Amino acid sequence: MLRYLPFLLVLALWIYAFIDCLNTPEEEVRGLPKVVWVIIILLFGEVLVGPIAWLVAGRNRGVPAGGSTPSEWHRNHRTAFVAPDDNPEFLKSIKAENRKDEALLKDWEADLRRREEELRRREERTGSDDES
Repeated sequence: MLRYLPFLLVLALWIYAFIDCLNTPEEEVRGLPKVVWVIIILLFGEVLVGPIAWLVAGRNRGVPAGGSTPSEWHRNHRTAFVAPDDNPEFLKSIKAENRKDEALLKDWEADLRRREEELRRREERTGSDDES
């Protein structure tokens, strides 16, 4: 089993680099066009030259365009957890859904009463036709 481990690691790195290259926006790719990087990764993946070249030189690994990394943003924008029972927006959304459900139920009940009334009328007509 251990003899397959190097092959699996190479395959995993190859797949990771390929998917990373495909998902990277064109403006974040350095050196070569994105299509060329994809070809390099695919052609030289077995010997790890392509994936390692992509990871080292292909992608701009600097600070994102927003100016801060996600972890910095989360450190600066902490929010306190609010339980659903204490969250007024959540409670409003539940009330709105309840109103919609009640209106739908009323419509269904009215439709059911109308259909039952139509069935009674039909039965009365067929009953009176049978008697004549």
